[in-house]
Amino acid sequence: MREWIIQIMNQYGYLGIMLLIALENVFPPIPSELILTFGGFMTSYTNINIWGVILFSTMGSLLGAIILYGAGRMFSRERLEGWLDGRMGKILHFDKKDVNRTISRFEKWGNSAVFFCRFIPIVRSLISIPAGISKMDIPSFLVLTAMGSLLWNTALVYLGLFAGSSWEKIAGYMNLYSSVFLVLFAVSLLIMLLIFLRKRLTGKD
Repeated sequence: MREWIIQIMNQYGYLGIMLLIALENVFPPIPSELILTFGGFMTSYTNINIWGVILFSTMGSLLGAIILYGAGRMFSRERLEGWLDGRMGKILHFDKKDVNRTISRFEKWGNSAVFFCRFIPIVRSLISIPAGISKMDIPSFLVLTAMGSLLWNTALVYLGLFAGSSWEKIAGYMNLYSSVFLVLFAVSLLIMLLIFLRKRLTGKD
């Protein structure tokens, strides 16, 4: 994948960077760390400039976020409630109250979540889906996503520039950070799910 990403960026420049970042947002296993740090390094030996890389990578982040936001809008609260009213809801021990409670919490903390989650691997992509489900105000969603993405992208692009030919080391460290967080995130989700199911099965709320 690394060679393919580098080839796309070398061949298509800004457009390649934008499309790769958009794809990374929709398909998180594609490493944004590699794209952005290599993009920073590219500014030292090609005619692309650092603010062009930052601008087009942020545009890519917005494009990917909009796609997932749209998917969330299609998977509405009503559909979730209907789905949980059926067999799957009984199996998972979820019901309408859980949907409403979760969406209400997101509506309360949604603005902060959309902004700060742009700095968290995997979650920075997935946060767009609950934003769509809760029908978060689109201008607010776009502004907060753009701000968070701009900061994240700028940091990694400059790290790649400063690292120069050692950019792969930076990408490796960031990939390690992403992998560690992903494991912690998965374990946390599992623990929360087990606690939730235990409360449901014991009749506690």
